Amino acid sequence: MTITGTVADLVAAGKVKYFGLSEAGVDVIRRAHAVQPVTALQSEYSLWWREPEEQILPTLIELGIGFVPFSPLGKGFLTGTIDAKTSFAGSDLRGSLPRFTEQARAANAVLVESLSGIAARKGATNAQIALAWLLARHPSIVPIPGTTKIARLLENAAAADIELGVDDIAEITAAAGKVEIEGERYPEQMQRWINR
Repeated sequence: MTITGTVADLVAAGKVKYFGLSEAGVDVIRRAHAVQPVTALQSEYSLWWREPEEQILPTLIELGIGFVPFSPLGKGFLTGTIDAKTSFAGSDLRGSLPRFTEQARAANAVLVESLSGIAARKGATNAQIALAWLLARHPSIVPIPGTTKIARLLENAAAADIELGVDDIAEITAAAGKVEIEGERYPEQMQRWINR
């Protein structure tokens, strides 16, 4: 029996209410959904990791599956609080990620600068604009920004009140599309594990 089949049995027994997947590819999503309807997929998606737009997001929309993007603020990079000179504590995962090398941060700063200009015009923070853009992509998208600070939680939640017009969305999307993001999401050994 497959894991999905086991979950289907647990749903039938009333022990599980919803079934979600994390970082799954299109084939896995379709196979799992055929056995037990998938409620939501959790996967990385943000202005600086737009790969899900190619196949994942269209599949989720087609099948009526919710999308819960993690790292919607690019692990903090899109907030504008991290630059080429930022140093990370030894326990901070970002210090080991290719996208967070000093060179990559310097190269990727152009995206943050674009976001900052749009945020200033809208009277919002970079984080709020990045989250509002995700929320505007499709009603089934519910980003989950992580924070340990109440002020940031409130700031992030306020993104739901920001109304982006069609022109705003197009400008943000175009600005992100012009940037060739430098650095892989994860080191090669982690990337192999994620893509298995």
